[in-house]
Amino acid sequence: MTDADRARSRGSRRWAIDLRPLAVPAYRRIWLGNTLAMFGFQLTAVAVPVEMYALTGDSFWVGLLGVAGFVPLLVFGLWGGAVADARDRRRVLLAGSALLWASTLGLLVHALLGGHPVVLLALVTVHSIAFAISSPARSAIVPRLLPLELVPAGSTLNYTTFTAASVVGPLAAGLIIATFGADTGLPIAYALDAVLFAGLVVATVRLPAMPPEPPAEGEARRGGLAGIADGLRYLATTPVLLLSFAIDLIAMILAMPRALFPEVAQERFGGGAAVGWLYSAIAIGAMLGGLTSGWIGRLRRQGLVLVAAVVGWGVAIALAGLARQLWLVVVLLALAGMADLVSAVLRQSMLLVYAPDRMRGRLQGVNTVVVAGGPRLGDLRAGTVAAGFGTGVAWVGGGLLSAALAIVLAVVFPALIRYRSATATARDRAVGTPAG
Repeated sequence: MTDADRARSRGSRRWAIDLRPLAVPAYRRIWLGNTLAMFGFQLTAVAVPVEMYALTGDSFWVGLLGVAGFVPLLVFGLWGGAVADARDRRRVLLAGSALLWASTLGLLVHALLGGHPVVLLALVTVHSIAFAISSPARSAIVPRLLPLELVPAGSTLNYTTFTAASVVGPLAAGLIIATFGADTGLPIAYALDAVLFAGLVVATVRLPAMPPEPPAEGEARRGGLAGIADGLRYLATTPVLLLSFAIDLIAMILAMPRALFPEVAQERFGGGAAVGWLYSAIAIGAMLGGLTSGWIGRLRRQGLVLVAAVVGWGVAIALAGLARQLWLVVVLLALAGMADLVSAVLRQSMLLVYAPDRMRGRLQGVNTVVVAGGPRLGDLRAGTVAAGFGTGVAWVGGGLLSAALAIVLAVVFPALIRYRSATATARDRAVGTPAG
């Protein structure tokens, strides 16, 4: 191999996604299970709002799906995180997965029997409860399966897989609905989700037992409300993590336009497969960002890059709302997705490395509320604003406002932009050095 070839190989490794976590068998199995489950999950994520819009013809009802999804996340996400710190995380994940599977079958039966918007809201609520219970445990097990230095790479692989499923899933859902029509296509989407979810159940069954670690000296192991309170108190003492949650909420609540996609696809692009492209576009960008994410693990100014990514997200979303060609909207939403990939990986890596294991479940519970609940509140905001002022104000105005508020937050509370590499912070904490 020539010197030029070696240089190109080193350059490729700097940018290519880090696959080393897949050499760990337990992680590889759960990663494969998640890959199948996330594809099915994305089919349902498109089918539900399309079904709601077909039943009501009103984006406000589509926005109400955000309420049905968020309230259970707020309650059960925090509770599920506390349980994941007090019980065997494998068993918690199995219980939540069983309920999630049952709720997907409920959506299938509902679509086959003829839908009603209130019943659909109720089923989405149950689905969200199940997701909230299982998600903290699923995220908190990563540092148990991988060595510390591979946690950022494992987080990147998880998120990239999710975004890849978010590309293929909505496109497949759009194709199914366009080919078979809503009456037949929606039950097909729900049925495929139920079948594919079996992969995650099998992978979870094969995980090793993961009992909780002993509590710190002077600290009791507590679940329920007391455990939640302990986790929130810990979070209140770590400004970096608190600010990382706050800036993500700003981005998702103010700039997430997905509740507008069914209406925009119908009125601006004539319906058909356009809705699939809109739902896939952000994920397309995130997937491309993940495949070229080797540089993220070497960042030191992680907080500064996180803020820049959130600002980039808001600006790209606003520009997409101004575009009138489908291809241009998809390109701009993809750029927003790239920024979101960087933001998500940095936040998750900071959380998993910075927090001690005895707190990871509870903090992942908060993370579940923020990551999954923020977009649902964004759905409600987008649908409500669109009902009063039109889709243009709801889409473009939200993107610009989120970018502006992210900058203000970073300037007023500079702890986040001062934050350095998460692994460096962990080493500082180990030797008693205060972290930025």
